Amino acid sequence: MARVLLLAGDFVEDYEIMVPFQILLTVGVQVDAVCPDKKAGDKVRTAIHDFEGDQTYSEKPGHNFTLNADFASVDPSQYDGLLIPGGRAPEYLRLNARVLEIVRAFDVAKKPIAAICHGIQILTAAGIVKGRSCTAYPACGPEIVLAGGTYASIAIDGAHVDGHLVTAPAWPAHPAFCREFLKLLGVL
Repeated sequence: MARVLLLAGDFVEDYEIMVPFQILLTVGVQVDAVCPDKKAGDKVRTAIHDFEGDQTYSEKPGHNFTLNADFASVDPSQYDGLLIPGGRAPEYLRLNARVLEIVRAFDVAKKPIAAICHGIQILTAAGIVKGRSCTAYPACGPEIVLAGGTYASIAIDGAHVDGHLVTAPAWPAHPAFCREFLKLLGVL
């Protein structure tokens, strides 16, 4: 059975944590959801981002998400893949040195890494997008370019794969995003 580490934080995007988490569990993947400074049983708050015709997405309170593993005991060598949802959590999780160390460990080992929406902010901060092609929520495109990567402008419901990285613009891409991540994990 494949085992995936999911990096979360307060105000992670509701759908982007809930849907991939449940899809992976449905197909038998073990998912350990962690957050810096929190342990199994603790909760993170989520935010619902929606596309309602404004110049950017709107934000509303989401559900609480219960973590099922301890961040302090994470050992990247014990996992087959890494999942990074978007929302507002990545903007501050990328400031955590241990988070960046974990991401780099997955990258060096060429293990599948899936980042959706603003999750790319953690990959750019970890310095792993240089020379690679990635996508994200369009407002994060300049960060990919500034980090030495190529921003792939794709449909909001598409996913982009470059080697062991799968990225997507936002939650409307869940079917394609999860399918490509499952392929990289060898589950599909």
